Amino acid sequence: MGLLDGLLAQVTENVDVKNLAAKVGLSPEQVESAITALGQAHAAPTDTATTAAETTGLPVDVLQQIIGHIGGEGALAQFATLLEGPMGSAGKGALGELEGLAANFFGKK
Repeated sequence: MGLLDGLLAQVTENVDVKNLAAKVGLSPEQVESAITALGQAHAAPTDTATTAAETTGLPVDVLQQIIGHIGGEGALAQFATLLEGPMGSAGKGALGELEGLAANFFGKK
């Protein structure tokens, strides 16, 4: 969660995954998944929260709460840019880093 907290700190103040999870009633892992899905869905031509809900299985209203807590659509746009930006895993951005960490965690690598 350190990587995700670091990215969130770049786009909004006073938000970290654990505190956000407590505010919306989810586990930190669910919030991490939700934020990553929201970042990916932001670029889609569909509604961001609805698209992320389809990916995560979380309710749309909870995802909208998360968007609000991280600073709204503007902050989400900045976050999405950071997720896709060049860094780490051969230029895959933070999203590539998170996917790699998740794959290692779940034994897929």
